[in-house]
Amino acid sequence: MIREAGIMKIYEGKAEEYEKRHNAIWPELVESIKKCGAGNYSIFLNKETNELFSYLEIENEEMWKQRAGEAITKKWWDYMADIMETNPDNSPVFIPLDEVFHLD
Repeated sequence: MIREAGIMKIYEGKAEEYEKRHNAIWPELVESIKKCGAGNYSIFLNKETNELFSYLEIENEEMWKQRAGEAITKKWWDYMADIMETNPDNSPVFIPLDEVFHLD
């Protein structure tokens, strides 16, 4: 299992909306995430900075990257673009973090 973590950022005043949208995550998006070999997925919010810390475990990096080309993923990105920092294709700006310690 590959552990992946990173930082994203939501716009000021959008924390409640971000959480609301994730509490109602689309079942077809969940299916896509699982189909691409991902699980144990969590996102945490630092309310002082509006930064999101994302953590997930993936089986295969290539499978996970393929998810970016799926229509449901692009639809979710478009849906979230008004409340968070995004790239020109509406994918979230994601700053990957290097793992420096792990304990099972």
